[in-house]
Amino acid sequence: MTRGWRLPRAGKMRVDGIVYASDEMMGDLRDDQCLQQVVNVAHLPGIVNASLAMPDIHWGYGFPIGGVAAMDAEEGVISPGGVGYDIN
Repeated sequence: MTRGWRLPRAGKMRVDGIVYASDEMMGDLRDDQCLQQVVNVAHLPGIVNASLAMPDIHWGYGFPIGGVAAMDAEEGVISPGGVGYDIN
């Protein structure tokens, strides 16, 4: 069963990270860099509520693939890692 795993706000993180994954999948991800990417996204200016990762999470460029983050229109940023480098 998929559930939300919380990566608690720490240091200069602006929000928590939440990873949606099964127990088995989370066990496989524990040592994967994609979880650090969820934490990195939680540091971005203007991020709203949480840095999210869906069940297809895997390592990406900046954001994890399967990562989702909402940004405040006034204070937020647009990250190429969140949009995708193949978008031009």
